[in-house]
Amino acid sequence: MTEKRALEGNEAVARVAYAVSEICSIYPITPSSPMAESADVWSAQGKKNIWGQVPDIIEMQSEGGAAGTAHGALQTGALTTTFTASQGLMLMLPNMYKIAGELTSTVFHVASRSLAAQALSIFGDHQDVMAARTTGFGLLGSSSVQEAQDLALVTHAATLKARVPFMHFFDGFRTSHEVSKIDLVSEDDICAMVDDKLVYEHRKRALNPDNPFIRGTAQNPDVYFQGRESVNRFYDATPDIVQEAMDRFAKLTGRQYNLFDYHGDPDAERVIILMGSGAETVMQTIDALPEKGLGMINVHLYRPFSNKHLLAALPDSVKSIAVLDRTKEIGASGEPLYQDIITALVEAVRDRTIKGLPHVIGGRYGLSSKEFTPAMVKAIFDEMSKESPKNHFTIGIKDDVTHTSLDYDPSFQIEGDAGTRALFFGLGADGTVGANKNSIKIIGENTDLYCQGYFVYDSKKSGSRTVSHLRFGPEPIHSPYLIQSANFIACHKFDQVNRIEILNNAADGAVFLLDSPYAADEVWDELPQPVQQAIIDKNIRLYVIDATSVALEAGMGKRINTIMQACFFELSGVLPPEEAIAQIKNAIEKTYHSKGRAVVEKNFAAVDAALDHLFEVDVPRETTSMRTLDAVVPDDAPEFVREVTAQMMRGHGDELPVSKLPIDGTYPSGTSMFEKGNVSDRVPKWEPDLCIQCGNCAFVCPHGVIRAKFYHESSLENAPEGFPSAPVTARGFPETRYSLEVYLEDCTGCNLCVTACPAKKPDDPEVRAINMTDKAPLLEQGRKNIEFFETLAFNDRASVDFSSVRGAQFLEPLFEFAGACAGCGETPYVKLLSQLFGPRLLVANATGCSSIYGGNLPTTPWSKNAEGSGPAWSNSLFEDNAEFGLGMRIAADHHMTMAKQLVTELAPDIGYKLADHLVHGGQRVGSELREQRRRVRLLKERLQKLVETGDNEKASALLSIVDHLIRRSIWLVGGDGWAYDIGSGGLDHVLASGRNVNVLVMDTEVYSNTGGQMSKATPLGASARFASAGKRIGKKDLALQAISSGNVYVAQVAMGANPQQTLLAMRQAEEYNGPSLILAYSHCIAHGYDLRDGLRQQQLATASGYWPLIRYNPALRAAGKKPFVLDSPRPTIPLRDYAYNENRYKVLTKSNPEEAERLMVMAQETVDRRWETYEHLAKQEPAQFERAG
Repeated sequence: MTEKRALEGNEAVARVAYAVSEICSIYPITPSSPMAESADVWSAQGKKNIWGQVPDIIEMQSEGGAAGTAHGALQTGALTTTFTASQGLMLMLPNMYKIAGELTSTVFHVASRSLAAQALSIFGDHQDVMAARTTGFGLLGSSSVQEAQDLALVTHAATLKARVPFMHFFDGFRTSHEVSKIDLVSEDDICAMVDDKLVYEHRKRALNPDNPFIRGTAQNPDVYFQGRESVNRFYDATPDIVQEAMDRFAKLTGRQYNLFDYHGDPDAERVIILMGSGAETVMQTIDALPEKGLGMINVHLYRPFSNKHLLAALPDSVKSIAVLDRTKEIGASGEPLYQDIITALVEAVRDRTIKGLPHVIGGRYGLSSKEFTPAMVKAIFDEMSKESPKNHFTIGIKDDVTHTSLDYDPSFQIEGDAGTRALFFGLGADGTVGANKNSIKIIGENTDLYCQGYFVYDSKKSGSRTVSHLRFGPEPIHSPYLIQSANFIACHKFDQVNRIEILNNAADGAVFLLDSPYAADEVWDELPQPVQQAIIDKNIRLYVIDATSVALEAGMGKRINTIMQACFFELSGVLPPEEAIAQIKNAIEKTYHSKGRAVVEKNFAAVDAALDHLFEVDVPRETTSMRTLDAVVPDDAPEFVREVTAQMMRGHGDELPVSKLPIDGTYPSGTSMFEKGNVSDRVPKWEPDLCIQCGNCAFVCPHGVIRAKFYHESSLENAPEGFPSAPVTARGFPETRYSLEVYLEDCTGCNLCVTACPAKKPDDPEVRAINMTDKAPLLEQGRKNIEFFETLAFNDRASVDFSSVRGAQFLEPLFEFAGACAGCGETPYVKLLSQLFGPRLLVANATGCSSIYGGNLPTTPWSKNAEGSGPAWSNSLFEDNAEFGLGMRIAADHHMTMAKQLVTELAPDIGYKLADHLVHGGQRVGSELREQRRRVRLLKERLQKLVETGDNEKASALLSIVDHLIRRSIWLVGGDGWAYDIGSGGLDHVLASGRNVNVLVMDTEVYSNTGGQMSKATPLGASARFASAGKRIGKKDLALQAISSGNVYVAQVAMGANPQQTLLAMRQAEEYNGPSLILAYSHCIAHGYDLRDGLRQQQLATASGYWPLIRYNPALRAAGKKPFVLDSPRPTIPLRDYAYNENRYKVLTKSNPEEAERLMVMAQETVDRRWETYEHLAKQEPAQFERAG
């Protein structure tokens, strides 16, 4: 009997690929990373492929490296695969041309995704595979999780016979991350599909010194052309080979596929042709519509494109065809599939294979996982019935500029009454998504019901809104679109009911489960009027539970996921309550066992307590509230924020027309101030009487929610009653007050400010000068305090000694309220960067966590000061950030040179004294920079007059680059995945250039943005994704590598260990006239502990000698002083006292304690050796170091 299992698309594909491969070369990229992670875990566990061998899994430094490794392994006869998406696939293209040109059998599995154009997007469409369609790889597409598993096997079988390599692709997120109950292909069926004789032939073609030959020559014009044509017969034969593999698969499993699968009326006149997950939506819609004459073709084999098989699938009756492409090919006469269909039909008419040419139109849909619904399918069929249907249309957007879009009725939906359709509104990293995945598996494995789960979230880090879409029913589910009519809705954060239309998609009679701090007899009056009205109008049954209190009592902090999961099973009735609780606990055991027994038991206690706190609300017949939903942004927000940003924040971004969006991806700075997340119910409260005004709390705050100002006491005349302040404790500031303000609605409740505070109450050390407390009682007064606080000017930089942490707290942060994880270890460094150099800062940001929390819509945290100056930020790619930043430096230097030349030439017109000061004035320290800004403002006034009074070309030219007369601080920002791995070659070259660029590497020691995969910064003995059995080699010493060149300022810092050293290093790096590199220890949720302890872990990392604090300054070498400074004392604790506080180290002690101990001993030896090296360097005289050029 066929085994059924609920699997995510990525896992379903990886299971097949692993079984038929000997080598997997991998590199993480969303949304394909889970495939590689599964392969790594299975290999570490010793799981064998169908030949009884454990595949070798090798992580490379980039996707290009993964493709190169695959190419080499293939050339030496190994069955090799890899997994990728988007920009990663682009990096593989050169090798793919080679692999195809050498007729090498392989399959690359692609979770297809958008390409970065005007912006990066991690979501799904076909832009990447279409960009790779000319490589010579075959392209086989899947439309569902079931198909993705099945066709993965078909592709691996076909490539061996065809000798044509393949990309097997499926829609990123929509298929890759959908969880669905599928029929598993058995190992016997996998073995039956793979012909061992073809495997032996593949090996026989390998490079072999015992049968030597040469492959990969350089050819000249006399033979290259012929060589390209020599492969034609292989590509001509491939379609039949793939169809034969599909037929063999059907005999084994009963599931039949064709190169072009037709569905619909055999005599259809209107036919839609497309590929990918959208095909299932079209099929469902055809079946639901009462009209006859409708059909669709699901294209599986796109390359090589088979005209013969297409025409065989197309009904002779067809009159009108709409070809849908999930991509955009700028400047082309049509998108790729459209062009291929047109070509096939025209050639068929020419060859008289068909009698006449149907009316063919093309359209674009679904870019970046844009929804594609039955309503849109109906609109396309309706358009096709018109006498002159629109060609090159778009669907799913409103194009009010070039008017390509089709109108559709969004209220049209085909959701039936059978089954459960559930929506869960949660926050990123609150466990909601994980619990729902467990629910799907529980139901899928313990009932006959089919299930589907899809999870909507943006690219931001934890704390952003997530919506889980779960379907359960007696029939297989083919609905690759979001739930439009839910009969169960859960809101896991009460504040969301005040901000978004939670019940918009509620069906009549739905159940609404609300996590509420208000009791069942109180909650009704706390709901906004639109929510009350929806509950009444739709006959919704309302249930409440104070899940947050239950979690706190169970010792789980803010984690309410399993509590709400228990309530879902109770209310949905999908499983008997006792069985549901038992299965939930079983899932808890599996999910959390690696985190220790205590965590498991706390979850058990929370589940047991959940139902005792669940109550139904007696819903009145009329509304009682006069309150509307909270305003998304204030009325005085900028126009763009009100009309565009606010729409995205409310969840209405899909409704924005083309005309509202910037044409080139340019967005305003400082919009995160409008996105009041209200993520945490507990926030810091300042105690002025205890405070020593050290600035530590503001310094370490990851989100910039703690601000400090000092001011004359007369400024308090208009302060609201209760506004907190204290006399300034520093000497020399009479009649001066100090205030510390907490932006309550932006706080994520991470607790770092409390742990950083050194001031404790003498008679109660648990009470500090800043303490966590409930937000609700503070909020109304807090809003008044903040409003007044913002009327107080930020302190003039000239009056602030920001060489100390105490002084730095008064610098305005120009990076605020970032969408990073609560307690993020990276953002404090970025914020400090903005405080120190923000008004003249240019940032080149590598793709990664910092580019997402720093530049992901709807709001961005980089802001500007009252004068309109602030950081200018941009992201190019992941791999090229160093080169990208170097380009900024070169351009800035070139334009400064041009500007100075023009100033000199215009001296008679603008004044010789001003010109001389502009060209020769110093710009090393703050006072000099402020004076230069004053001079530039004066210059602009004079230049403007010159331009207005006559035709002065030089004045116009100078005006275009005049701002370059102010020295720019250029910083290359990114994580260790960039600096240690994919961008290491570029970074090395940029540092060697000698140009004045500053590099900030926020070292989390994993690829944090893609889920915590191993990088070359990952320490020896730590476990990570792609290193589930523990990393067996030491961490790359990037600091020593940079120091060896002699001309690079290098610092290794840890804000939690020594904030003053961090501050000093940043200032010295910027002051140094050459390249600088700062390696900043950054704790991360991937390390596996509560980040409220992040600063303590930084202290322990330094105390153990694992993370020595160092500074290497070539300027000291040039001055005849010792350039290497060791800022931290000798180790005082063993490495294990630091490491075993983190799950990334502890997990191996549970799964393999002997290996964990062996690696820990090796890691301690590595720490000891490195410390000895650093101590030795600190003692060396200047002449022992390389001289800077």
